Amino acid sequence: MELRPISPTVKTPALAFTGDVYMTPIYNGQGPSRMVVALVRFTPGARTNWHSHAVGQTLHVTDGVGLVGTRDGSVVRVRPGDTVVCPPGEEHWHGAAADTFMSHFAMLETLPDGGDPTTWLEPVTDEQYQAANKQ
Repeated sequence: MELRPISPTVKTPALAFTGDVYMTPIYNGQGPSRMVVALVRFTPGARTNWHSHAVGQTLHVTDGVGLVGTRDGSVVRVRPGDTVVCPPGEEHWHGAAADTFMSHFAMLETLPDGGDPTTWLEPVTDEQYQAANKQ
């Protein structure tokens, strides 16, 4: 058994997020496991860019109210205790509702060849985000 300390919380890069988002790495796939886990905190209105994951992504909401949207226009409002599974290759985004914060655990797997498991795309527009908040 090995105890690994939690890494410090960092503000996420503006290249992949809109608004203030903070990430605390929990586990980074060291050893035979390829699992990556982070606690991600979104301030009201903050969100990811559109993105996809080669092996998929699972989100487990811990606090607040959030939104998860897909390219087909589907939007799910999520609350504490909700778990969302985004299949491999699905372009999606997630973040806090306009009037509240949201925190979730983000879980995904790294690729066996060491490549980036996340493909970051363009920002979610204000119009897309505002429409999602009305659903």
